[in-house]
Amino acid sequence: MKALVVEFVIHSEHEAAFREAIVENARASVANESGCHHFDVCTDPDRSSVFFLYELYEDDAAITAHQSSDHYQRMNALTADWVEKKTVWRYDRIAS
Repeated sequence: MKALVVEFVIHSEHEAAFREAIVENARASVANESGCHHFDVCTDPDRSSVFFLYELYEDDAAITAHQSSDHYQRMNALTADWVEKKTVWRYDRIAS
């Protein structure tokens, strides 16, 4: 399994809209992508502009499929200007 950890910092005027878009992307990923096993969306209670994602995928091909999916492409295009900073880490999952 492969884990993606993503942190977004969103411009404050777009926080609510980003929340909607990223939650829908997570829901569609788990529902429609057989290689996506888990997709958490979290926020920092002290910094409402910070979003933290934890995603589990079957393998690297499943990550590529996710990033090529229609729902991801739509969300990415919609939110691109809302993002102040995006940081992505990739990990190999070794235990649950």
